[in-house]
Amino acid sequence: MKLENKVAIVTGAASGMGKAIAELYAKEGAKVVVSDYNGEGAKVVADAIIAAGGQAIANQANVAELADIERMFEETKAAFGQLDILVNNAGIMDGMEPVGEVDFAKWNRIFAVNTVGTMQAMQIAVNIFLEQGHGVIVNNTSAAGLRGTRGGAAYTASKHAVVGLTKNTGYMYANSGIRCNAIAPGGVKTNIQNSMTGVSQFGFGRQMTGKDTMPRLGEPEEVAQLALFLGSDDSSFITGQVIVADGGWTAY
Repeated sequence: MKLENKVAIVTGAASGMGKAIAELYAKEGAKVVVSDYNGEGAKVVADAIIAAGGQAIANQANVAELADIERMFEETKAAFGQLDILVNNAGIMDGMEPVGEVDFAKWNRIFAVNTVGTMQAMQIAVNIFLEQGHGVIVNNTSAAGLRGTRGGAAYTASKHAVVGLTKNTGYMYANSGIRCNAIAPGGVKTNIQNSMTGVSQFGFGRQMTGKDTMPRLGEPEEVAQLALFLGSDDSSFITGQVIVADGGWTAY
């Protein structure tokens, strides 16, 4: 039980990597807040965790809305009285548009979810952690946060920003009992492509040029194992880092 007596928030947890992380955290003893824009999906995951003998609550939140983020933390406190781990997993894709084709309404929406929502959740969590003297943040970014060839301009820029935010936060609070790290997955079997709209054929074609070097798609459960490591005391000497999980894709 690597997370016994811990309380964790996992955003974007109704499906994919977030679901796998929430389930594994619960299996390892954490009380989990299963948060997602899809409230019904979050409830299904939370109910399954409870049925398996774990502890969880469902929370519906649009991380692009500060009021929803604040309510997520309030419901966590009301249900479990504390917070030990924040996993910022919620995210959406662009349509692979290069900068010459960027629609600024979409740009702002991508940043609101992927970057601003992550930062605002981190800010609330950090202040809780400072008061109690400990806490862990795990940000699920992307290989697109480290390379220029894994998404469109908006998605790539939003994930690069989260990488910088992770490193800065890890450094700033290294002496405060707070750790902040990120996971940069490559291609993983999730439904994030469902958030893609108005796909740029030019941008998609350019992005696909690196696809043949990807050994295989990852499983959400494989990323969850890394999130468990970073959320637990097993990684007590690791902070401000971005760990890639892509089967070697970005090593080519």
